[in-house]
Amino acid sequence: MLNKLLGKNKKDSNDSEITQKVSKMDLNDMRIYVNNKLTDFKICEDGLVEVMRRLNSQHGKPPKRFIEDDSMDTKIKKAFDLVILVASSKKITVAAVELIQEFIEIYAEMIKKFDSDNKQTYESKLKRSMDNAIVTVAGMSAYKEKMAFLGD
Repeated sequence: MLNKLLGKNKKDSNDSEITQKVSKMDLNDMRIYVNNKLTDFKICEDGLVEVMRRLNSQHGKPPKRFIEDDSMDTKIKKAFDLVILVASSKKITVAAVELIQEFIEIYAEMIKKFDSDNKQTYESKLKRSMDNAIVTVAGMSAYKEKMAFLGD
């Protein structure tokens, strides 16, 4: 129970399916997935972690991140909005929160530049969403702890 909340599930065939499906998604597909609007593929804790891994990871030759300094403003905005959406999900885990924090650290300069160029406030929005995700995880942990106590 606590392992699932911490994102330390045992690997199974479902994990590889999630990884494969998320690896083929673009920003719009990931947003639809996180909103739980896909009929054939339901949102899960591992899926949120995979979405955040995809946003943080480097791929291709030469290795590039999902969004780069030369990416279009709309793509950058969609990526920031997707991170906020992941953070507000009720399926969030500690592993996903750690990946959100990593995203904010990796893209800190890009976030500041985007905010100043476009008169946005994504720096504060992302930090606030991460704080809310931490509160959500703590609340779920307390709830599961109470349920385990009552169940014993």
